[in-house]
Amino acid sequence: MPAPLIRIARPDDEGELARLDHETWSPLHAVTPPPQPPYDSFFSAHAGPGDHRVAEHEGRLVGYVRLGFPTELASNAHVRQIRGLAVAPEARGLGVGRALVRAAIEEARERGARRITLRVLGHNTTARTLYESEGFVVEGVQPEEFFLDGAYVDDVLMGRSLL
Repeated sequence: MPAPLIRIARPDDEGELARLDHETWSPLHAVTPPPQPPYDSFFSAHAGPGDHRVAEHEGRLVGYVRLGFPTELASNAHVRQIRGLAVAPEARGLGVGRALVRAAIEEARERGARRITLRVLGHNTTARTLYESEGFVVEGVQPEEFFLDGAYVDDVLMGRSLL
């Protein structure tokens, strides 16, 4: 597959992104219940189109990354956080996730961030391996923070410098 086209999300992507969010939902990475129909509400006041980068392949959205702030505190404004990442099942293993992570890192740099962070569930080894390969390191673990699909799961905090 050629490299996916990464671009800023547009308001008219909302329906496709909601569909993708529903299609990719899994207790492997989600701590909230699965999205329910209708799937047309994806953007919010805190995460609009400009906070998302999407991956296109053959004219179809196959992934997204959401970038935001870890808190609303001014003292924390130098940090950006990956607040969501999804890749369509048919596009997994083709470099879409990596391209989206790199786009988030570049966007954070362009916005003047000194650090980028994320949270990932401990049992999501595929995502953890991807993040580690892009320079993220484990900075903390909250043991058994979530009870998902019948098991207690760690919340792993990862980050990296952008300097």
